[in-house]
Amino acid sequence: MDASLLSLLVIGFLLGIKHAIEPDHVIAVSTIASRTRSLWKSSLAGVYWGIGHTATLVLGGTLLLLFNTTITNQWAMSLELIVGCMLIFLGIKTLVMKKQKTEMKGNRTYIQSGFIGFVHGLAGSAAMILLTMSTVETLWQGVVYILIFGFGTCAGMLCFTTVLGIPFIATKRQLSLNKRLTQLTGILSVGFGFFYIYEIGVTGGLFPF
Repeated sequence: MDASLLSLLVIGFLLGIKHAIEPDHVIAVSTIASRTRSLWKSSLAGVYWGIGHTATLVLGGTLLLLFNTTITNQWAMSLELIVGCMLIFLGIKTLVMKKQKTEMKGNRTYIQSGFIGFVHGLAGSAAMILLTMSTVETLWQGVVYILIFGFGTCAGMLCFTTVLGIPFIATKRQLSLNKRLTQLTGILSVGFGFFYIYEIGVTGGLFPF
């Protein structure tokens, strides 16, 4: 492996970490962290988000690189719109589940986190492939780059969800405070979801009016 390719992979890993802590990613995963009862589950939720995110990028990215094509801007914005809808759904679900005093248990936490990562990966695939195509020379380099980027997102989200889970775990015996923190998470998710849809649909010009 030459020095230039190694440098490119290091950059990909660092970009993956940075990508993991974008607002829409953090808010989505925080709705899961708020409903876990252990720091270990909160941390693993971040890892599963990264796995789901990486799986989408690798599968979609390989196909796009193989056929040397990209996703149209209209399709890219439509996929981004799904993220906004998902954030609204997760926020409402968090508020409803807390009202019913329901906690996420077992593998449901990881399955949902992986699915959220999958959707985020689908929405971000267009920009990721454009970046990859502009930085690599061969298909295998592109796949390796996306995998390294994915490892970065897993590492970044692991660290962040661990930190994010601390307030919820620390206040799990202080029911009133824990409830308010969880409600705040749900409200932020709903609010940011609507903002995200507005930015994509109105400011971005996806909606035809």
